[in-house]
Amino acid sequence: MEMHQVRYFVALCETLNFTKAAEACNVAQPSLTKAIRKLEEELGGPLFVRERGLTHLTDLGRLTRPHLEAIYEASEAARVEARSFHDLEKANLRIGAMCTIGPARLIDFLKRFRALVPSAVLNIHDAPGRELSAMLLAGDLDAALLALPHLPERFDTLPLFREAYVVAFRPGHRFEAMDVVPLAELNHEDYLSRVNCEYPEHFDALGIPDPAAESRICYETEREDWIQAMILAGLGCSVIPEFLPMLPGIATRPLVEPEISRNVVLATVSGRRHSPALRAFVSLARRHQWG
Repeated sequence: MEMHQVRYFVALCETLNFTKAAEACNVAQPSLTKAIRKLEEELGGPLFVRERGLTHLTDLGRLTRPHLEAIYEASEAARVEARSFHDLEKANLRIGAMCTIGPARLIDFLKRFRALVPSAVLNIHDAPGRELSAMLLAGDLDAALLALPHLPERFDTLPLFREAYVVAFRPGHRFEAMDVVPLAELNHEDYLSRVNCEYPEHFDALGIPDPAAESRICYETEREDWIQAMILAGLGCSVIPEFLPMLPGIATRPLVEPEISRNVVLATVSGRRHSPALRAFVSLARRHQWG
């Protein structure tokens, strides 16, 4: 087994398309196909089922995938570390994270990246999405975790996970008796406005009025902890992302009619040269199981 075979296998797992995998590996498709067939011979069976317009992993392919991905990751880590050593510099990544994105879904990924590139210093800048987009375009960030309905055309985006919006309220509120909360139920409720939240933009993209428009806005603040403290004090309800860390005691219900969700993506600037550490960061994000 040779490393280029492993690299082709990982790319094909990600794309499930021989043409796209060959393009990603910068090789001719016949060369990639030949290498995959040789790998299948060495492992004793087909790794992919090739159907017209559709390619998917066999049982052997699914069994083999985590082992070959681990080999590939170890190889990438060694390559990045060697380059950092020869350049006599520590990898320093500047990553923007939208202030409304909670850390829960990111911690395992960050742990894996630390193991992959232990020399990297990860600087995470917390700010609203539009500010991070401007910083990324200006070159002040290497990449950004964003969840906006519209992003600049210059961005390359890698989808990570989807996150729904929920209604948060104090236990004992009338919403507690509901399994879900229709948007219209927020009309005339005391409402706590999260200034940095981008969810009104999602309503705008759907042509739906902002629920706060018919609610009684009691407080506005950039501080998520203040909003949640006010919810617990019974000062109102709010619409928040489902994976945002919650203070104990806060109750939530899914927002429906319509259901609103956002896609959290890793954004980089198209055509901009990536450092070895950033390439490893993006590559790991592409392979990570986000759940």
